[in-house]
Amino acid sequence: MSINLALGATERPVQAWALRLAKSLPFVVLPHCLWRLPFAFGFTMGTVQDAGPAPWWAPAYVIGLSLLTEALALLCTGLVSGWGEKVPDWIPLIGGRRVAPLAAIIPATLGGLGLVALWNPMPLAWFGVLGFHEVAFSNGWWMALARVCISPVMLWGPIVLALTYAYHRRRRTAQAR
Repeated sequence: MSINLALGATERPVQAWALRLAKSLPFVVLPHCLWRLPFAFGFTMGTVQDAGPAPWWAPAYVIGLSLLTEALALLCTGLVSGWGEKVPDWIPLIGGRRVAPLAAIIPATLGGLGLVALWNPMPLAWFGVLGFHEVAFSNGWWMALARVCISPVMLWGPIVLALTYAYHRRRRTAQAR
């Protein structure tokens, strides 16, 4: 049984920009995932916290959250690959069936909009606008490092929305034939 999850292996050609964005997405969220990991082991990364010791389950939660973030970023590659158009044969019960375009477009659009709502207010917190505030840091270097590591994740939502639009255009054109 061969498993083909090649990017760009679709009925209609994937635009080059969409393929590049999809390939880059796991790397876009990686700095944020790596920034988060030291917190799992009690290192505060320069944040000024009033909280007591972390609960026993904090390491599993933080590591799991980083793994989930990367998995969701990788899942977005379905918008530029054949398995986003036809369920792979090796998947039980539904393998080999065509993916209805709306079954991918609706969750991807909602996810992209959710990511924009979650991450894109971050600059408002940096400047203390509209009541948004970020966590306090012990010095400016920690704050700068945090912003450098966290900033790329603000691109996640717009990238998902752009990939969803490209998927919609490609699938709509394929259905018209």
